[in-house]
Amino acid sequence: MKKILVLCTGNSCRSQIAEGYLRYFAGDKAEVYSAGVETHGVNPKAIATMAEDGIDISGHTSNNITEYQGIDFDYVITVCDNAKERCPFFPSKAQKFHENFTDPARQLVRKKRSMKLFVASEIPLNSMPNNLLQTI
Repeated sequence: MKKILVLCTGNSCRSQIAEGYLRYFAGDKAEVYSAGVETHGVNPKAIATMAEDGIDISGHTSNNITEYQGIDFDYVITVCDNAKERCPFFPSKAQKFHENFTDPARQLVRKKRSMKLFVASEIPLNSMPNNLLQTI
């Protein structure tokens, strides 16, 4: 079984959403984890947005990258430039993917739009996992 890590700055929104979609699409093909270079708590709007798609991430926790240093990942996905730049070195065979997605939590504050609309129109996180899973 493949091990996938999704890495973001605070492990509150982008990485949580990506983890939720990856778990959903991967089923029993992969163990999916998410973490941040910091921990900011899981964003309640990310939970609500995923629930609208029928995916429950309410049990997710905000984890720090250091919690997973002993796991030999097959894939590490960074979903923001900050995490890519600050990610500690993992001595592993992990194939790395990077896509800098805009932080929906920050955009919500500035634009006062719904999370669902933002995710649907500006962050194609729900298609990114399918693209990755085709390579597994």
